[in-house]
Amino acid sequence: MVTKYCLAALLLAATLFIAAKPVFADDSNPPTSVYDFTVTSIDGTSVPLSTYKGDVLLIVNTASLCGNTPQYKPLEAIYEKYKSKGFRILAFPANNFAHQEPGDNPSIKEFCTGKYHVSFDLFSKISVAGDDQAPLYTYLTSFTTDPAFGGPIEWNFAKFLIARDGTIVNRFKASHYPDQPDVTSAIEAELAKPAP
Repeated sequence: MVTKYCLAALLLAATLFIAAKPVFADDSNPPTSVYDFTVTSIDGTSVPLSTYKGDVLLIVNTASLCGNTPQYKPLEAIYEKYKSKGFRILAFPANNFAHQEPGDNPSIKEFCTGKYHVSFDLFSKISVAGDDQAPLYTYLTSFTTDPAFGGPIEWNFAKFLIARDGTIVNRFKASHYPDQPDVTSAIEAELAKPAP
């Protein structure tokens, strides 16, 4: 009986520790939007996401050897359709799922631009899950900072829709193609709103 109580106490303590663990390194000043992050372009340039203030963003984790890889084509199509209205796509290659993005940044860029004629913004390969998860993806997936759409990235090509003020307003599954009516109508609804 004592063993059961000790085990229960240990489990409770572990749960409280995990719950109390800071989500970000500086938990006293947690991020409030994607604009609080700086990322690296696929060419190695530092890019503050505040550069995109006033734009509607679709943030996507990508991979070159995935069953979802053909989504690059409709992603480029919706980018071309809406870019003049302030729509941007930010693609983050990641090798977290079944090693489907094994290449380096130059080979990823060559693949995306050569095979799919991608012209939207590509970023340096990152981790979107696990212990080495990039801070931007910690923000996107944490229920603390994203209670409505948080949760682990399920696979390559998960999509987060970001409003003009930098807040997360929708999420679409990895397998859900970006040119589906529910995605494009959500994009159009955000583009119809004035910039803050």
